Amino acid sequence: MTDTGTAPAPVPQQGGPAAGAVPGGVPGSVPGSAPGTARLADIAAQASVSEATVSRVLNGKAGVAAGTRQKVLAALDVLGYERPVRLRQRSAGLIGLVIPELTNPIFPAFAQVIEQVLAGHGYTPVLCTQMPGGATEDELVDQLVERGVNGIVFLSGLHADTTADPGRYVRLSGRGVPFVLINGFNEHVSAPFVSPDDRAAARMAVRHLVDLGHDPLRIGLAVGPVRYVPVRRKAEGFTAALIEQGVPAARVREQVQHTLFTLEGGHAAAGALISAGCTGVVCGSDLMALGVVRAARQRGLEVPRELSVVGFDDSELIAFTDPPLTTVRQPVKAMASAAVNALLEEIGGNPVQHSEFVFQPELVVRGSTAPPPQQE
Repeated sequence: MTDTGTAPAPVPQQGGPAAGAVPGGVPGSVPGSAPGTARLADIAAQASVSEATVSRVLNGKAGVAAGTRQKVLAALDVLGYERPVRLRQRSAGLIGLVIPELTNPIFPAFAQVIEQVLAGHGYTPVLCTQMPGGATEDELVDQLVERGVNGIVFLSGLHADTTADPGRYVRLSGRGVPFVLINGFNEHVSAPFVSPDDRAAARMAVRHLVDLGHDPLRIGLAVGPVRYVPVRRKAEGFTAALIEQGVPAARVREQVQHTLFTLEGGHAAAGALISAGCTGVVCGSDLMALGVVRAARQRGLEVPRELSVVGFDDSELIAFTDPPLTTVRQPVKAMASAAVNALLEEIGGNPVQHSEFVFQPELVVRGSTAPPPQQE
């Protein structure tokens, strides 16, 4: 469990050897200015305000709108400058963030946005990551509650596992700790849920491949274990899309491979789907999609000329894979912001609707999909 809200070292007040500069040994000094200084012009440009406004904010002067003041403080953070001591907020409290792992880049992407939004509201995020052989979700929650957290954000936790006991969340609610859950709706838990439309994501991917000319009978799905809610929903969307194209439901089941949500899982699923004659594969995550690409190449197939691959998530750097991956993008920023806002409403005593807020994904077409090879 890592406390991510450690306060930085203070920056001395304005005034020093360089005109228009803020002394204090902050990084990113403008070439030509005094050593260890940062010009007001840099901060003003980043915040799209005047240097005079920046000066008033840094010196704690009145006459600056709250929104403008926040823009200046955000510019300091973006540029890597430390905030003057008098401008630092006391923490409004601790918020726990429980995520399953950090190896899948979509989880750090969510964590970063959640922590940024929390920090903007004055809260200190406490990141808890589950690792093989490490603390369980229940143990992490106990540690967070003992630390007196104001609330908890769960990302792809046990709430998404249909075989897990939802009673743990009922008990947490009974302990007076507000929480919000991302990715994986559970009707037995009374709390705000935030999810992407997994069914729509699978339908988008199938429709894209069909529009490229792929035979619906030769489109496969590689997804994680069936016990997870997002997996079931993707499979449902995939099935509905193929049935719309005239594929019998019994045949669709043969075109679905359940495996691990990893690169290795995608690699394993690809073997069966390629052997079955698939020319296009829809995947439950970007990591799985990269595993499919690797499996195809090991079989001497070119992607996308001989096999098209569609991922899911659009996590960092996926646009720079070889080939750049066509994927269905999770609206990470919108989902993370909604989750934090719902949690803060709960903390503030203004409960939001205890139901699921569903966000629409977006198909991002890149270089891993193309028309199918010509059949002889």
